[in-house]
Amino acid sequence: MRSAARKTPDHGTGAGPGETVTDEPGAGDPPPESPGERTVAFPQLRDDGPVLRPGDPEPTTHDAPSEIPGPDAEDDTENGAADDTDPADAVEETAATDAAGAEEDARETGAKDPADGENPEDGEGAPGEDRVREIPMPEPVSAALTDALNQLRTAVKDLHFGLDVPGSEDARQAQAAVLAQLDDYVIPRVHLSTAPALIVVAGSTGAGKSTIVNSLAGRRVTATGVRRPTTGTPVLAAHPGDLEWYARGDLLGGLERLDEPPAEAAPGGVVLVPSPSMPAGVALLDTPDIDSVVEEHHEIAHRMLDAADLWVFVTTASRYADAPSWGLLRRAKERRARLVIVLSRVPARSRDVIMKHFGRMLKEYGLGDVERFVINETSVQEGRLPEIEIAELRMWLTGLSVDDDRREEAVRTTLNGVLNSFRTRLPALARHLETQVALRADLRSDVDAAYMGALTEIDEATRDGSLLRGEVLARWQDFAGSGDLMRTLQLRRGAKGQQHQGPERVRGLKAAIRTGLEALVTSAVERAAEEVVTRWRQRAGAGDRLAATPGLGRPPEDIARRTARTVAAWQEHVTELIRTEGVTKRSVAKLVSFDVESLSLIFMISLLGYGATDPQAATAAGALPQRLLRGLLGAESLRSISAKARSDLRARIGLLFDEETLRYVDALDSAGIPDEAAATRLYQATYTLEVAR
Repeated sequence: MRSAARKTPDHGTGAGPGETVTDEPGAGDPPPESPGERTVAFPQLRDDGPVLRPGDPEPTTHDAPSEIPGPDAEDDTENGAADDTDPADAVEETAATDAAGAEEDARETGAKDPADGENPEDGEGAPGEDRVREIPMPEPVSAALTDALNQLRTAVKDLHFGLDVPGSEDARQAQAAVLAQLDDYVIPRVHLSTAPALIVVAGSTGAGKSTIVNSLAGRRVTATGVRRPTTGTPVLAAHPGDLEWYARGDLLGGLERLDEPPAEAAPGGVVLVPSPSMPAGVALLDTPDIDSVVEEHHEIAHRMLDAADLWVFVTTASRYADAPSWGLLRRAKERRARLVIVLSRVPARSRDVIMKHFGRMLKEYGLGDVERFVINETSVQEGRLPEIEIAELRMWLTGLSVDDDRREEAVRTTLNGVLNSFRTRLPALARHLETQVALRADLRSDVDAAYMGALTEIDEATRDGSLLRGEVLARWQDFAGSGDLMRTLQLRRGAKGQQHQGPERVRGLKAAIRTGLEALVTSAVERAAEEVVTRWRQRAGAGDRLAATPGLGRPPEDIARRTARTVAAWQEHVTELIRTEGVTKRSVAKLVSFDVESLSLIFMISLLGYGATDPQAATAAGALPQRLLRGLLGAESLRSISAKARSDLRARIGLLFDEETLRYVDALDSAGIPDEAAATRLYQATYTLEVAR
């Protein structure tokens, strides 16, 4: 059985992890009983069995000591008073002596560093193998969870909140936060469950976060001072042997790795600082202030918190009741993250009162069981606190380092909390998306309503005779009163009659009808464009912004040309209908024939409602066109041709309006609104993740 006072290798700092009052506190790695090669399985999954290290006893021997070796134990070993040391310890001590440096010495106490070319635990000698061996999950579970996370990431990335509606900016920020958390933390942590625990130190301005990080790291690794804000770029401090996880790993993969803080804050970077005094298996991340005057710092701090395994929240005795502090605590509670609170700058004379009040507030908020540490009001030397003030916090950090189960439980709790938070965060994103899709449908319906109204107006104007005014009416009366109307009909005299070519008045009447229809359609298009903009402006936010798009409030310059082409094509179609389907009644055909061009104009006058508003004027002009056409073609044939001609006119104008509405559809599409199925895909991805877990 190993002695509790076994020798701890010296790592060049002159102190072991249990010494909390020396100049270089917390130096060195955990005792040899702490695994050099951690075999942390993914939550709810187990490894095939324990991993034995060189020199470890059989599984039935005494476990690693539950307490951290104190100064007395190290003094005994340094004086050679270790008579009951296990022989395996001597092997480890010899190996540590022969190693090339202090960092290699630390690793010899557990498992041999894979960089030495051989891993005695798995019998493989692949050089450059990772220091920490990852325990793979069973293949079906691993594949299912990997696919579910990738599907979820794709679904979230495909969301677009282009319309400026209430809550859209919050939705965009929430989307970015979910994507960053998936990339920086969730996906890497699922596949690298054995990576060191990342502890993010966060808090309000002037709380002393950087000072605490420097004190625990044993040296000045991050800037401190009275200038605010002090920390602009996150600084990560870790044991040199653990730094590789963050230098090349996927954790915090979306951030650029920096060797030293830049002159100006780098929102997408993180500074990596090796610290031999840091315990192995944990890393500290100093973040910008959560209430910084620089808005960008808020986003950086929240992103770092979303990538953390544990949260250390630092506040002061004078600011623990501030809104930003409780905003962060609420965020931790919602994410169910493992949380530790440090109350700093506490005056000795009012310590009990402050702690009772703060504790009561935490209890009322549902955080009464959160572990808390107190740092008294004291002086700071070289950016560090006196060792006695952080002794308890250092013991907690070191205990987390040597206790694999405790560390794994903290990581597992936070990861599960993040995955559980997706149950509410992702449906909230889907609801925002549905709001965007619904608004787009409303804006699109405004366009359809405006142009459908214009088309209805044209239908009415071409039925009630209101179009037959002005020049059209004058041309018709001239044509009918001059005798040309009757001359369009020719009496048959024996041989086959010749069709009479329409006089000049026929061409003038045709041009007048065309001009009248063009003016009617163009005017309707202009009113529809104005109505669309008016409707959109009534929808605050997105509608106002889209309505301001240049050119949407009026038709394009080529509308007159396209309208003229549309009306001319319809007139040609009516003439063709009369030619092909306007069969003269058999009893009339023996006596007369008619001019197709002239008869098509008579038909148009009848179709456009001549006499509907002023029958007396129609009678005065001679026989009504309807009677003439009915007598020539018959009632049934006239109804058939009229229905086809009116339907064709409506279809041609509708096609012209469809071309116009495309301008508004393009404006809506340019806003980046997703398809209606995007929300469904997000719901499905959320469900798939729950099943895979």
